[in-house]
Amino acid sequence: MREILLINISGDDKPGVTQAVSEALMDHRCDILDISQSVIHDNLNLGLLARIPLGHQLEKIKDEIFSSLSLIDMRVRFQLIADEDYSNWVDQQGKPRHIVTLLSRKVTAEHIARVTAVTVEHGLNIDKITRLSGRMSLDRMESSSRSCVEFSLRGVPLDLAVLRSSLLEMSSEMDVDMAYQEENIFRRNRRLVVFDMDSTLIDAEVIDELAKEIGAGEQVAEITAAAMRGELDFKESFSRRLRFLEGLNESVLEKVAERLQLTEGAEELMATLRLLGYKTAILSGGFDYFACQIQKRLGIDYVYANQLEIVDGKVTGNITGEVVDGARKAELLRNIAAGERVSLEQVIAVGDGANDLPMLSIAGLGIAFRAKPLVKATAKQSISKVGLDGILYLMGISDRDVSRWE
Repeated sequence: MREILLINISGDDKPGVTQAVSEALMDHRCDILDISQSVIHDNLNLGLLARIPLGHQLEKIKDEIFSSLSLIDMRVRFQLIADEDYSNWVDQQGKPRHIVTLLSRKVTAEHIARVTAVTVEHGLNIDKITRLSGRMSLDRMESSSRSCVEFSLRGVPLDLAVLRSSLLEMSSEMDVDMAYQEENIFRRNRRLVVFDMDSTLIDAEVIDELAKEIGAGEQVAEITAAAMRGELDFKESFSRRLRFLEGLNESVLEKVAERLQLTEGAEELMATLRLLGYKTAILSGGFDYFACQIQKRLGIDYVYANQLEIVDGKVTGNITGEVVDGARKAELLRNIAAGERVSLEQVIAVGDGANDLPMLSIAGLGIAFRAKPLVKATAKQSISKVGLDGILYLMGISDRDVSRWE
């Protein structure tokens, strides 16, 4: 009778293991129904699910496989699979798939235990667990390290809202980032990435820095913080802050620009996006003078920001043109996507403030980066524990992938 044989092979990783087992099966005209291989610290685990044709002796096949693998010091375990169990396994392939991404400076056993416990509670099966971050030296400083593990899950969550809430709560309790995404055709087919600038691409709020130059830094910073938390209307707060800048010398803009620092991981992220052919944009409620300089440093394709009005070398306290607020950012995102002929599902939007929520909500992947609590709780995804290049992990891109292109 026809039989289905599961073959599990383990041992030190070396060339010729897959060849040895597949040639033994080939001699008996076996079909391979499934195959998977992983290597952890030079230790190989290989699994094959083979259908043994009618008229072939199972024990003879097992003996030949065992003999072939013994010659190269590999261990092997066999298990017969019942037809009913195989049919149930086949039926699983139509179920939805999900991705949970765990990001932190380091991954602990508690992190893995808590994530897997949540998946069990919600009736999901783990298909695969993959480390996306590179190998970490034992003496590497934790403050600059990063670790990422991706869980590929299958099934229908008992309650998706509760699942998301559980992951968010876990993220807060364990001081890690947790991202949940549906696995679909768009996840690895994003084409456009748009960014807020202040406190996203750079680690400062430019308007606060300008206000410091005229002794109004604290007052303006308080208004900025309230606006970013969503406590004040952006246009109203922007107008109030601009009035503090009236009379500022134009030369101060260059002085402030020189001290602005890029956010951790910004250069690495942009280099990878350019290499992969992504289009990028800055959609900023800040000022175009600074956004254009960041554009040059990072090789960004589009820039939309507010233009300070300057008369006779002095800032007037006004801007020229339409204010780039939250609604305008969302509109610009739509316009750029349409011009590039990409769907909104293929867009990634990144920001930290309440005025970024409109564009985060319409993008296929909206990411709150080191964001205010309201934004973090509202956005689809958030990253707080690693740099901007952590976004690559949410795209399914590993450090190993990046190193191959460098």
